[in-house]
Formats: sequence, structure tokens, C-alpha cells
Amino acid sequence: MTALGRPGSTLSAGLAALVLALVLLSLMIGPAGLSPEAALRALITGEGPAGVIVQEIRLPRTLLAALIGATLGLSGAALQGLLRNPLAEPALFGAPQAAAAAASAVIAFGLFGVTSIAVPLAGIAGALISIGGLVAIAGRRASLTVVLLAGLALASFAGAATALVLNLAPNPYIALEIAFWLLGSLQDRSLDHVLLAAPFVFVSWIILGLHAPAFRALTLGEDAAASLGVDIVRTRIAVVVGVALGVGAAVSVAGSIGFVGLVAPHLVRRLVGSDPARVMAPAALAGAALLLAADIAVRLVPGAVEIKVGVVTALIGVPFFLAMIFSERRMLEGAPT
Repeated sequence: MTALGRPGSTLSAGLAALVLALVLLSLMIGPAGLSPEAALRALITGEGPAGVIVQEIRLPRTLLAALIGATLGLSGAALQGLLRNPLAEPALFGAPQAAAAAASAVIAFGLFGVTSIAVPLAGIAGALISIGGLVAIAGRRASLTVVLLAGLALASFAGAATALVLNLAPNPYIALEIAFWLLGSLQDRSLDHVLLAAPFVFVSWIILGLHAPAFRALTLGEDAAASLGVDIVRTRIAVVVGVALGVGAAVSVAGSIGFVGLVAPHLVRRLVGSDPARVMAPAALAGAALLLAADIAVRLVPGAVEIKVGVVTALIGVPFFLAMIFSERRMLEGAPT
């Protein structure tokens, strides 16, 4: 057992060190560059202009990048374990789309500004409504096929709702602001956003972590897992709710950031093996590292307007996704008939 756990533990330790290094780098990088010593001093004391820059501007976006990246990575690993499908990712059940639709509606009709705390609250409510609708439509004993179809329907409906909101927005400038927000960004976020999203994120982590052993049993098939004492229906509902809470909170404070939940689990799976329970912690750390690195990258690109971090993750994720599809197709074509 010790030998089996060592690769995952070693990888997790290395990824944790990488995340800490990226956190420090994120506090240093920006229009006003800081040395490591100056960044740490400003973080601890909060004195002078550097203290304001680090504590009020860079620290919130750094914490959000780590929290959101970890949530997306963990959610992707959990869904892939639940569905036994390497192409599964958090948008599968429509929670991100519903969160974006609800938050967009709040912004579009002038109820609150794009950086208001009410926007995350609306996004979380949208995700919870989406997942409640999914459970109600699919039913407690629905097959995974029915759950997936219900999620696809809800995701399509939420996407159409977002488009409708953009069309009906009374102010074209607000509609443009929403369109940019939907691209995914950690800019102009405060510690209030961190404190609002963090409870939902932590509950999501706990729910998904508690069901990690069930994913290992599910690799043998649902019938075998049930014979080992796994409650398939309860596991399915708990994982979907956990993903909805975490991803809904993430999308509501940062907009749509895609493909982290797909890429992170696959990067670590090559190193720790195919055991879905062993993949989860490294996937969370890899997701945090990926989003921190992407957020640092957008600050290094020169330009009058900062590139949205969701654009960077999509540029990385889409080729990765296509490569996975071609790999799966080659495996199927090479399989004996």
C-alpha cells in the first residue's frame, strides 16, 4: 500500500511546492514589479504603496486563481471518475452555463455592477437552480445517459438564456462588458469575492473528497461497485451537487474559464496511474498551478487591455482536447473487431 501511494504523494508534494512558488510569483508580477523580498514584506506588513498593491490587488486574484484552478481540477477528476470517461469535464452538467446566465442577468439589467458582490450570489444561485433542475428532470434512479442528456439540455438552455440577456440588455456598453466578463478574468476582484466563493468551494472539496473511494470501486462497473457497498444513486447526486457548488462559485466570480478541469487530471494521470481516487489531489494542485500560471501569463503580455485568462486556458485546452479525441479514435480503430 505504501508503494502504491508513494507516486501520488511525491507528485502532490512537488505540485504543492510549485503552487507556492507560483503564488509568490503572482504577488511579484504586474505593472509595478516587486522583488520576492519586497512582495513578502508588503504581504506581511501592508505598508506603503507596495502593501496596497499586494494586499488589495494581487493577493485576491492570486487566491482566486488557486481556489478556482483547484476546484476545476478536482471537479474534472471527480466527473471523470464518476462517468469513467476521460473526456468528462465540469461543464457537462450545465452548472457553469447557468451560473454565467444568472450573473449576466444581474449585470445586464442594471441591478448591480460587474464587480458587485451580488454577481457571485446570483451565479451561485443559478448553479444551484441548474443542479436542482437536473436532479428533478433525471430523477433519483436515472441512468447516466439520462443524467448526461438532462445536463446537455440545461446547458443549452442556459447558453440560450445568456444570449437572450445580451440581446435584451438596455445598454450596449453593459452588454459588451458582460461579453468580456464571460471570457473569464480575475482582474478587479477583491477579498470580498474570495470570502464569498471560498465557503462554497471548500464544501465542494469536502463532498468530492469523501466520495473518492467510490470512484475506485466504479472502475469495476456499477454492478460490482454496488456489490462492494457503494450507493450509486447517492454518489451520483452528491458528486453532481459538489461540482455545481464549486464550479458555480468559481464561474460567478471569474466568468467562464474552460478546459482546466479537462487538462489537469490528464496531466497527473500519466504519473500516478489510472486510479481515479489517487488522481484527485494531484489534479486539484495541477489545476491551481495551471490557472496561476495562466493568470501570470496574461499580465506579462504587453497591451492596452489585459488578455482574459479564459482565452489563455482555451488556447491551451482546445488543442489538448482535440489531441485526446484523436488518441481515443486511434485506440478504437486499432481495437480488434
